[in-house]
Amino acid sequence: MTRNDSCHFNDESMLRRVHREQVVVLAGGRALLMMAAHPVVFEGFFAATKAKDDPFKRLERTGVVLTTISYGDRSDADAATAFVRKMHRSVSGVLPDQAGRFAAGTPYSAADPQLLLWVWASLIDSCLLVYERYVRPLSAEDRQLYWEDQRRVGKMFGIPLRAMPKRVEGLREYVDSVVASGDLFVTAGAMNTARDVILSPPLPTLLQPAVEVANQISIGLLPEEVRRLYGFSWDPIRGLLLRAGQEYIRRAVVPFAPAQVRFTPQWRDRPSAE
Repeated sequence: MTRNDSCHFNDESMLRRVHREQVVVLAGGRALLMMAAHPVVFEGFFAATKAKDDPFKRLERTGVVLTTISYGDRSDADAATAFVRKMHRSVSGVLPDQAGRFAAGTPYSAADPQLLLWVWASLIDSCLLVYERYVRPLSAEDRQLYWEDQRRVGKMFGIPLRAMPKRVEGLREYVDSVVASGDLFVTAGAMNTARDVILSPPLPTLLQPAVEVANQISIGLLPEEVRRLYGFSWDPIRGLLLRAGQEYIRRAVVPFAPAQVRFTPQWRDRPSAE
């Protein structure tokens, strides 16, 4: 039996099927770099909450809530997201300095739906990108089902449904539009955070030799304009190596990895797996 009506999602949900894959953790670095490249988002979601000192901790806290939403009882998931919304309402302020087109004194609030949308879109776009590059391409229908699941989750975090594109194609269009809009500007604080993201990805000790690989994945999956804003170097050779690595993992590693390695503990230990 795979259905559990006490949960928001079940084993057939594309949300669970995408995020059961351990390799999707590779989306974290790209997502954080995308988020921090928006100066108002950086001030509201990193600097104001002290997450700039350990950005992966912030992502880890989000991950705990997402796990509760994905596998926990509805009541626990609703309580967790209500707490997050309450915390967001408590975070507000103004930009201390000019950042690109945003003047000093520009107000921000972590409960602002437009800022939340950039945070959410950065994460979900990154997860989709990593899944399709390293696990398998999704059909148009599965991509839409995944996005519909994530729209539900976004609403739980306080993003109105009307603020999120209805179609999954609109997600990438939205990300591309923000990248091209001139809103993104990497501040000195965001650059310091980027160094932490690139130099200290949260890999297990046994995988520490793979830090440089993880760095190249995070940088290589960024839009070209965002790489430029951070000053990351890139070239066609690195691009070819990245694609070759993706093909190898997708074709020769993921399909043959044992469940203990391939899937997250939450997926392996879910009640319906018994």
